[in-house]
Amino acid sequence: MLQLLTAGAMLFATLGTPAAPAASTPPPPDKMTIDVATANGSGCAGDTAAITVSPDNTAFTISYSEYTAQVGLGTTPLDFRKNCQISLNVHVPQGYTYAIASTDYRGYSRLAPGASGYQQAKYYFQGYNGTAVARHTFTGPTDGDWQTTDRVGIDALTFLKCGDYRFLNINTELRVSAGKSDVKSTTSLLTMDSTDTSLDTVYHVAWKKC
Repeated sequence: MLQLLTAGAMLFATLGTPAAPAASTPPPPDKMTIDVATANGSGCAGDTAAITVSPDNTAFTISYSEYTAQVGLGTTPLDFRKNCQISLNVHVPQGYTYAIASTDYRGYSRLAPGASGYQQAKYYFQGYNGTAVARHTFTGPTDGDWQTTDRVGIDALTFLKCGDYRFLNINTELRVSAGKSDVKSTTSLLTMDSTDTSLDTVYHVAWKKC
């Protein structure tokens, strides 16, 4: 089974002054739509990242088809790190704003004995001060699916200011270190990959009325 250590599991807790209500507002009746303004990085080159919005407007999914960091046999010196920075143009129904309440990550890990790696995410609204960082560390040997969740209490959420128009930036990274593993005969890797539809990234949204 995967050995998992979690550090800094906080999302948007440092982005300005929290302005969340005591309880989350139910999602609005109109649809939330999300456009990708830009998607750059070795983990989401070209059209290898896709976004879908849940029917109840409370979550969206980013699926990757070529997001793998690896070291060892058959790899290149640049393969140890992959990243993806996505700027999202989030259109919300009039009279509502949003914040990220939690983030679920899923992927696959195959780390040889002595190898290690981590999955990291940074979140920020364009032009807002501060960046929230969450990192999950993996230690070999591992061989199987992994899932992590970052959560923020509703009272700690930072909502985008009502009437404000800002891109939501999400910068994720996978990194693998060979450590003391045998790089001549083994390959260690971490993936976030949508080949299996259960391997995706889901961002849950909390709503409030302006």
